[in-house]
Amino acid sequence: MIALIRCIAVAIFACLMFIFGCGYCLLSPRNPKHVFRFGRYFGAMSKVFGIKLELRLPEDAYQRGQHVYIANHQNNWDLFTVSSAVTPNVVTVGKKSLVWMPLFGQLYYLTGNILIDRANRSKAKGTIDQVVDSIKSSNLSVWMFPEGTRSRGRGLLPFKTGAFHAAIGADVPVIPIVCSSTNHLKLNKWNNGHVIIEMLPPVSVEGYEKENVRQLAEICRQQMEEKLAQLDEEVQQRNMQ
Repeated sequence: MIALIRCIAVAIFACLMFIFGCGYCLLSPRNPKHVFRFGRYFGAMSKVFGIKLELRLPEDAYQRGQHVYIANHQNNWDLFTVSSAVTPNVVTVGKKSLVWMPLFGQLYYLTGNILIDRANRSKAKGTIDQVVDSIKSSNLSVWMFPEGTRSRGRGLLPFKTGAFHAAIGADVPVIPIVCSSTNHLKLNKWNNGHVIIEMLPPVSVEGYEKENVRQLAEICRQQMEEKLAQLDEEVQQRNMQ
């Protein structure tokens, strides 16, 4: 019964976001400011699922300069958890096929996010070059999921290097964001407990070139893996109280 009520709530929310969200975005289509606004709307939906969401951002998170943000990518719950950590002047980079997802895909495109064709390596490389150009020619930052796919309870997967090539090419720091594990969340559970999202300190790209981009990726992955373990332990303790 709880799952049914939540599915109905999500369906209503999706329709409202599509009708009013797309209408609003059409007034200034693909304006990056929309990503922050709608990220907050989706993040607020976590309460409907019985999630006690704790967002840990540094005091200057909304006033920082340009960065490449990276986050762990777990499952569909990311839409209602990790989205709350998006900061102003940030656009995300997602796969091109998202645009065909009913309701969400059209809104994702209109809010100004960047779509890449992962099935075509040459096009994907060209998109990374476009990401670099976008950062250099604007005040935008980008958000990417370096695992490249949902981990679905398998821990932190190996990182692809696209986000780190973009950071090195644009000469901007990398900021890792870690969300505690969400594979335990269930639609039919009234109380899904705590989920913690934490923004880590920036990782400088100074001294890195494309030849050692893998080293930068591994440094960031190690930091995120350690933080994920810490957050999971903290969540487990708090959920037992």
